[in-house]
Amino acid sequence: MTEFDGVAMALGQALTKRGYTVLTPVQTAILAPELRDADVLVSAQTGSGKTVAFGLALAPTLLAGAERFERAREPLALVVAPTRELALQVKRELDWLYEMTGAVSASCIGGMDMGGERRALNKGAHIVVGTPGRLRDHIERGSLNVSSLRAVVLDEADEMLDL
Repeated sequence: MTEFDGVAMALGQALTKRGYTVLTPVQTAILAPELRDADVLVSAQTGSGKTVAFGLALAPTLLAGAERFERAREPLALVVAPTRELALQVKRELDWLYEMTGAVSASCIGGMDMGGERRALNKGAHIVVGTPGRLRDHIERGSLNVSSLRAVVLDEADEMLDL
């Protein structure tokens, strides 16, 4: 038994590489078997590890029992964050967490180069992280296909209600 029970092996390796020895309480709670494939509302203090928690929780749904992703096509997960800074931070966290799975991520963030984002989406991405307005722009222009999504995360949903 490891301290990362219930975590996909590749993600456990990423956690170890990152210096984790145990999961935080929110990370442990989100991995409860009864929450698998459930819609969940998580509220925890800043710095409690919520981003890694939802990254861990998404893995069984996204990987569907595999250790690595197949070639990226349409996104399997969409993470919506209220601000550019938070979206960039979330993408960085998910990039290291999913590094050993072969995941490809893309960002769609207001104020960034839309052409570069469109090219990244056209190449394929397993996980897309973005801000509401920019994601809407890409969906309306047809560059973001959401038909294959298996999971959606609304990070800081309370803040997005204030937008």
